[in-house]
Amino acid sequence: MEAKVHEEIDRVIGHNQSPSMKDKMKMPYTEAVLNEIQRYINLLPSNLPHAVTRDTKFRQYVIPKGTTVFPLLSSVLHDCKEFPNPEKFDPGHFLDKNGCLRKTDYFVPFSLGKRLCVGEGLARMELFLFLTTILQNFSLKSLVEPTELTTKPLVSGLLNLPPPFKLCLVPR
Repeated sequence: MEAKVHEEIDRVIGHNQSPSMKDKMKMPYTEAVLNEIQRYINLLPSNLPHAVTRDTKFRQYVIPKGTTVFPLLSSVLHDCKEFPNPEKFDPGHFLDKNGCLRKTDYFVPFSLGKRLCVGEGLARMELFLFLTTILQNFSLKSLVEPTELTTKPLVSGLLNLPPPFKLCLVPR
């Protein structure tokens, strides 16, 4: 997976210029990796409370206008119909059969509805620029065998706190 991101960075950006947002549209695999990281880690499994603005039918239930609901983003981000094998890290969840980035309404790491995160655009930009700049210049090397790694959160509740992880940045 890292090799495919390196190949895309080398092909689109090269080594003589810094990544920019204009490169993002030409890098579907890198974007799919970023989306899958956010989907997989599920940093905020439960959203802030929302109020239903009108009577809403959801499955076999009617939720009356004014009811406070707590959206569980994890149930959307790990929906097995939208993301086959949701417990497996797979950038292919966000790619179509032609290798183009696939948009989905189920990708909601920054919340959903009218009250989604106001910093989402800035966060997405920073994630893209940081990842591509790091991988343009370095390869990542784990200090332990990949089979010894766990991605299970240390704390899970309003926030999923991932376990600490050390790695080496090896110049390319």
